Amino acid sequence: WQRALWLRGVAAEQKQQQEQRKKGKIILKIKFLFKIIIIAKYNEVGYRDARIISDTAYMNSDNTMTIEMTISEGETYKFGNISFVGNTVYSSAELIRQLGIESGDIFDQTVLDSRLFGSQEGTDISSLYLDDGYLFFNATPIEVAASDRKIDLEVRVYEGKQARVNKVMIKGNTKTNDHVIM
Repeated sequence: WQRALWLRGVAAEQKQQQEQRKKGKIILKIKFLFKIIIIAKYNEVGYRDARIISDTAYMNSDNTMTIEMTISEGETYKFGNISFVGNTVYSSAELIRQLGIESGDIFDQTVLDSRLFGSQEGTDISSLYLDDGYLFFNATPIEVAASDRKIDLEVRVYEGKQARVNKVMIKGNTKTNDHVIM
C-alpha cells in the first residue's frame, strides 16, 4: 500500500516536471518569435542596427507571460541615391518614378522589396515588366554605399527577352463563341 502511494507521488512529480519542461519550451518559442517580430518592426522604421542586448521571459501566477528586453536601437537609416543598371526597355527616370522611393525616405527593406517585386496594387517594377511580356525579368538591389546613415542602392536589372504568345487553342467551349474568349 505504501509502495503504491509512493509510486503515485513519483508519477505526479514526474508529470509536474514534464509540464514545467513543456512550459519552458513554449516560453522559449514565444520569446524567439517575439524577438524576430520586434527587430523586424524596428527595421521597418529605419533602425537597421537594432539589436536585443538582453532578455528574460517568465510566466506569472495569473497565467500570463512577461517578456522583458533591453534593446539598442542604433541610428535611423534613410535611402540615399538609387540607380538602375542593365535596363534598356524603361529609362532609369521611369523606373525611379515607378519605384516611388525618394532620397531621404526612411530605409525600409520591406517597402523596397514590395515596390520592386510585388505590391498588391500591381504598381511595382516587376509588374511593369511582366505586364509588357518580360517574363524572365529580375531585379537585384545591391547596397553600394552606406555613409552618413544613408544607404545608396544600385538595382541590377535583367530584362530578358520579351515573351510572345504563339498559338492559342480553345477546346471544349460550348457556351459562347470562340472570338468572345479571344
